[in-house]
Amino acid sequence: MSQRTKTAVHPVSSQAATDQPNRKKVIHIVYLIAALDITWMFLQFSVTPYLAKKLGFDTLWFGYLQTTVGVIQLLGGPMFGRFADLFGARIALSLSCSSTVVFFLLLAIADHPAMLFIHKIPTVFMHVLPASQMVVADLSEPEKRADALSKLGLCFGVGMIAGSTLGGHLNTRYGETFTACCGAAGSVVSLLLVLKFIPKNTKSARASTDSENKNKSVFSVGEITRLMKFPGVTPTFLVKIVAGLPSGIFQVMFSIIALEFFNLQPEQNGYLMAYFGIVQMVIQGAVIGRLTGRYSETSLLLLSIGISSLVGLAQAYMQNVFQFCFIAIPMMFSLSLFNVITDSILTNSVPSSDTGTMLGLCASVQSLLRTVGPTVGGFLYVNYGISSIGLIQFVVNVAVFVYLLQRQLTKTVQQKT
Repeated sequence: MSQRTKTAVHPVSSQAATDQPNRKKVIHIVYLIAALDITWMFLQFSVTPYLAKKLGFDTLWFGYLQTTVGVIQLLGGPMFGRFADLFGARIALSLSCSSTVVFFLLLAIADHPAMLFIHKIPTVFMHVLPASQMVVADLSEPEKRADALSKLGLCFGVGMIAGSTLGGHLNTRYGETFTACCGAAGSVVSLLLVLKFIPKNTKSARASTDSENKNKSVFSVGEITRLMKFPGVTPTFLVKIVAGLPSGIFQVMFSIIALEFFNLQPEQNGYLMAYFGIVQMVIQGAVIGRLTGRYSETSLLLLSIGISSLVGLAQAYMQNVFQFCFIAIPMMFSLSLFNVITDSILTNSVPSSDTGTMLGLCASVQSLLRTVGPTVGGFLYVNYGISSIGLIQFVVNVAVFVYLLQRQLTKTVQQKT
């Protein structure tokens, strides 16, 4: 995990975006598409829980519904990433946006518990954010990739605030069906932006040739796992899973923590989510980009894991929501920095013809957390309380920090000798 991995990274160029102004224009459009997609996602969050309650779902069955989404996206993420590498950015993003339209239309007509499960099926192709990351990775210089990817986190903050506010307003005034239809209409707008502005292929000429010479099967497990053999990929990927799991459990359990531990009302929870969005916007827009320009990726990875361990310790001893609001600032910083740096290291470690597949694998880590998180987090919370989740995060991240530091010191000694 060196500062700038040199393995098989090709210069950035594209048949459809050959000069710097055009590349910047495409990247800015991608940021807009990502912000809109996050908006529709958070708008959906204001529909599904209430509709599930109306259809007779209890907490257990709602957990099954969330786990279903995690499993579907866990399976679909790597396949979708490979699909994007083989067939190009425009087709991949078009498929994602079209799937989102179908997703919302099925939600709008859901009038039976089974329909709530059926409407989740299109999520196997709903990977707008990884596809957006692929385009940004393809069109940005390797040394500026972390900064460019961090701006997508800024889009996430914008979408979180806009989607939560808009969804709550529409659902309160017009109901779940109308809100779901608005989500479908918004996804159509995203699709039109993709068709109008995103080039057919965003990879370099050499990367495109490499893609043409590869196995064309989207379902080739060997082609997907092949990426793990590149230098530094497997250790970084394992760090992404191990260090990310405890914080992921806390995120999955947060709705229960807000309801039972903090005793927040829906309106207060909405304000808290808006606060998260503002904090993330500031961190992604004003902080991470500057850090990635000044410090090595290895140092920033150590920083994010070290802060995450301290956040876990603080979470173990927090007593109220006001304390959590202070803890949320370093929490959001460490999470954002960790995700940006690991994604940057992994995409820089593989050929540019495989960045989509690698980002699909990165997205599958989040799906894995959503799959196992409710079960593990529920067990810890019910049996040992919220402090157990924080303490596990502290211990795990300290262990990972020591491992990475020892690995870096060993590498430094070897270079000197």
